[in-house]
Amino acid sequence: MDKSNKWVIRKGKDCRRQWQGQLNIWLRDSPQRREGRGVERALIAEFIATLLFLYITVLTVIGYKSQIDGNADSCGGVGILGIAWAFGGMIFVLVYCTAGISGGHINPAVTFGLFLARKVSLIRAVMYMVAQCLGAICGVGLVKAFQKSYYKKYGGGANTLADGFSTGTGLGAEIIGTFVLVYTVFSATDPKRSARDSHVPVLAPLPIGFAVFMVHLATIPITGTGINPARSLGAAVIYNQDKAWDDHWIFWVGPFAGAAIAAFYHQFILRAGAVKALGSFRSAQRF
Repeated sequence: MDKSNKWVIRKGKDCRRQWQGQLNIWLRDSPQRREGRGVERALIAEFIATLLFLYITVLTVIGYKSQIDGNADSCGGVGILGIAWAFGGMIFVLVYCTAGISGGHINPAVTFGLFLARKVSLIRAVMYMVAQCLGAICGVGLVKAFQKSYYKKYGGGANTLADGFSTGTGLGAEIIGTFVLVYTVFSATDPKRSARDSHVPVLAPLPIGFAVFMVHLATIPITGTGINPARSLGAAVIYNQDKAWDDHWIFWVGPFAGAAIAAFYHQFILRAGAVKALGSFRSAQRF
């Protein structure tokens, strides 16, 4: 083999190595890869956030019940106000921490509402809900591990319909409560509001957490306040008593219905989404 042929072969090998290197870089840093890594981080963020949310809040509920058990002072312990603050405060903290990673949903009803508003894809919405439910189960599992003596005795923090209230009342409370929450999420994350208030980063998590706080004050005496199917599922799975499952469907149907109504109200009434869509359709027909 003469020198010219050897030079051509060597150059060919060098070019092939160069192209393989460029291809590897492209594949490693492709938008699909970056998006995949982003989804993975978002799912981990939703899982951990929901785990922490259930761990802190269910511990608060059980701790309050243990404090007032056999205590003549009905105002002993943190009270309903303290429980509501625990739920609302944790949502404020966790939304603030995870909003830039996953959007800070921490609630299948919120994810469902954003999906209906076409702000989240179907696949991402389903993955979020699975991560949230698994995180909730693990969070309540930690509570049971750390509070075995109190966990079963005080109901495991499970959502149940209170005595004296009908199923319809409980369902209505969950629908309205979730409507308030999801409507607040839409309003707090509205692009126009976000652009105007971007210099104050806590303005979005603050009203969302405060909405959770206010809804808990109103509905704890009725259903214990679900408005989050993952929260209700996690507590029911770990507690696993008939009472926790009797009316469990309320804590799925109610929040999903409330989220759907909030999405419709914000997108098609306040933001006139239906009018814009109709206008675009008529404009297309003219051409």
